[in-house]
Amino acid sequence: MSDTPTLPAVRREWHLLSRPVGWPKPEDFALVEAEIRQPGPDEVLVRNTYLSVDPYMRGRMSAAKSYVAPFELNKPMQGGAVGEVLASNIDGIAPGDHVLHFGGWREYATVGAAQTVKVDANAAPLSTYLGVLGMTGLTAYAGLLRTASFKEGDTVFVSGAAGAVGSQVGQIARLKGASRVIGSAGSDEKVKLLVEEYGFDAAFNYKNGPVAEQLKQAAPDGIDVYFDNVGGDHLEAAIGRLNRDGRIAVCGMISVYNDTEPAPGPRNLARLIQTRGRIEGFLVGDHYDLQPQFVKEVGPWVASGALKYRETVVEGIENNLEAFFGVLRGDNIGKMIVKL
Repeated sequence: MSDTPTLPAVRREWHLLSRPVGWPKPEDFALVEAEIRQPGPDEVLVRNTYLSVDPYMRGRMSAAKSYVAPFELNKPMQGGAVGEVLASNIDGIAPGDHVLHFGGWREYATVGAAQTVKVDANAAPLSTYLGVLGMTGLTAYAGLLRTASFKEGDTVFVSGAAGAVGSQVGQIARLKGASRVIGSAGSDEKVKLLVEEYGFDAAFNYKNGPVAEQLKQAAPDGIDVYFDNVGGDHLEAAIGRLNRDGRIAVCGMISVYNDTEPAPGPRNLARLIQTRGRIEGFLVGDHYDLQPQFVKEVGPWVASGALKYRETVVEGIENNLEAFFGVLRGDNIGKMIVKL
């Protein structure tokens, strides 16, 4: 084991104190101090540099049975993070290396080999391993190409299109030959970004009028693929515009995450019979076999500037919670990152 540099005696970390009902409140959480644990066998000690906050984390704050275990009360929450290794008992990882891991929501993390991936800080900015070249990017890639079975010439509609996943979905579709790419977002500024920077053919602000009417104007010939990050009225509108053999990939439904009552389902599901349409949910964890292909194809696009990305960066562990609230409100453009 390598010598460990002088460290503070404690780290700061965020704990979940109570399970939120409806919108999370600051009193549901606490920023606490805890001792820094030196690494044991097959572990590393990491000083985190960037932390990820994501919509799915809201689901982990509930005790309801889901695809991933809920956050435990009065214990540190988890999330994606990248940082510098300070001490290592893992072969092939040395102090000074940078790693991607899941010990976020804290300043220092002691993590095992199975949860640690070495990354190259010289090949790309460290923060991109949480976003465009990380789980976020793979989510976009797998959802569009595998779940939605995208093919050249498709018309693609993406909700939450200015977010980290949505913006990448639209650009990948464009780069792989979509005939038309349409996005929805929550502000005129984001709409402008989608069209002028990300190359969407059309975009609209869902706050400016009924989604169904705006989508009909943007996609007069219907859509072949809908990538759903929002649910609710967006999903119903997409079903209404679906072409024959259309496909819907359900990545997220942020519009209902904080509902205290069951959200009504789309009223037009019967249209799937007419269109022979398909709706399929997916989790990125089921598609890690695509990771090498994803990096090989998307990495050069990012390096050349063919695929653009934005990050919203919030400074300081003390602002981690507010960054998460910002994601739920839709404050971010692109990936929300906390810099320590």
